[in-house]
Amino acid sequence: MEEAVRKPARILVVDDEPALLRALESLLRKKGHEVVALDSPIQATQQLAQEDFDVALLDIKMPDLSGLELLSAVKNRRPEVEVVMMTGHATVETALAAIKSGAYDYLTKPFEDVEHVARVVARAADRKLLMDRNRQLERELQALEGRHGLVGSCAGMREVGRMIDAVAYSAATVLVTGESGTGKELVARALHGKSPRKSQPFVALNCGALTETLLESELFGHVKGAFTGAQRDQKGLFEAADGGTIFLDEIGDIPLSTQVRLLRVLQEGEMKRVGSAESIKVDVRVIAATHRDLPKLVKAGKFREDLFYRLNVIAIPLPPLRDRIEDVPLLAQHFLKRYAERLGKKVRTISPEGLELLAGYRWPGNVRELENAVERAVVLCRGETVAAADLPPSVTGRTAPLVREVPQNGEEQAWLTQSYATAKENALRRFERSYVEALMRSCDNNISAAARKAGMDRSNFKRVLRKYQADLGGEEDDGDGGETPRASA
Repeated sequence: MEEAVRKPARILVVDDEPALLRALESLLRKKGHEVVALDSPIQATQQLAQEDFDVALLDIKMPDLSGLELLSAVKNRRPEVEVVMMTGHATVETALAAIKSGAYDYLTKPFEDVEHVARVVARAADRKLLMDRNRQLERELQALEGRHGLVGSCAGMREVGRMIDAVAYSAATVLVTGESGTGKELVARALHGKSPRKSQPFVALNCGALTETLLESELFGHVKGAFTGAQRDQKGLFEAADGGTIFLDEIGDIPLSTQVRLLRVLQEGEMKRVGSAESIKVDVRVIAATHRDLPKLVKAGKFREDLFYRLNVIAIPLPPLRDRIEDVPLLAQHFLKRYAERLGKKVRTISPEGLELLAGYRWPGNVRELENAVERAVVLCRGETVAAADLPPSVTGRTAPLVREVPQNGEEQAWLTQSYATAKENALRRFERSYVEALMRSCDNNISAAARKAGMDRSNFKRVLRKYQADLGGEEDDGDGGETPRASA
């Protein structure tokens, strides 16, 4: 099947054979291209100085100026133009010379199939369009990344940028709201980076990942003997962030008793270590974040109203990625650049088909899910351009068939030796394991967040998780519903 060009391409054809020149011009015009056909390479250089082209189709053997010399002139004057060379005297040396000089492809005359010529020109035009889009995205990224580290040009993200500029200088508490994976910590880091506190510590903690005792110990520190395992005095994150900023992610998950202690810090600027009666003064700007509906939690008696108002001095809502689809190409290019550099791969662009798939997906995991998808694509990509096949099945819509036509490793025969009930039980366990693994990965191993996303009670979800914890390589359960404390990344 012939590959379609996204828009009419402007093609420059240069050949000193009049009959072939007319034939190529007619062929390419029928394919929908705009064509300028010239029999003089000198005239072609003059035309290049005056007009833009997407593809140049050049003969190698011409009077006055050879095709290789014209190729060099094209690349010097218009390096973005894709060049396809033609010759009736093909040799390995001339082919290598053309490719090394920047030619996209090489055709041998006489042409056995003129449709092949049209396909090569179409692919060159597609590449030109792709590279143009890549350069445009790079320019936009340079303009955006320099401001806040936040990538996005939609109205919602422009408003986020304006809010960051307006409030970064103050010490007022900020509440960042938005679904999981929307980039709430990036907003917090941008606020800190533009504030007078930028040279002081920035400390982040995912409050939903800890039990009450561990959370209070992490936040406020503890004295020796305050609880089992407290072998020595330990500073908390508020002391570690003194003079700087503390970012409390998933603030809606903290228990009421911890809310009381946090309120005192916000009101009085002082705190007590767990197990101590001594008050310690701290100067810390608090930025909190949550994906939960705090006013609803206040009405339900699960979140203190006075703490909510203390936290909600300045509110910055982040839109979900599905409401800012126009930012997906920018974000995808941003992550592609990051992971290509990190992995040492020469991946430069995403194919038009890939971008269409990315823009057509709903992104329930938001920007974090997009980042993971692009990282996977870079790992799998074998060339310079990410293809649709490199993207995750969730994005492409590809799913594994229920039953394969050809048995593999005797798996189908093994199923047929089992009773229906046994086969169903085994299949269910495989599904649960895969589901739990993917869910925990998407929630950064936050059990509370994963349970909410699964629509399950936390204790029930932990029972499912416990069955597969060895397979997942997860953290050891601490016996009372908690996990090993970790700061949010």
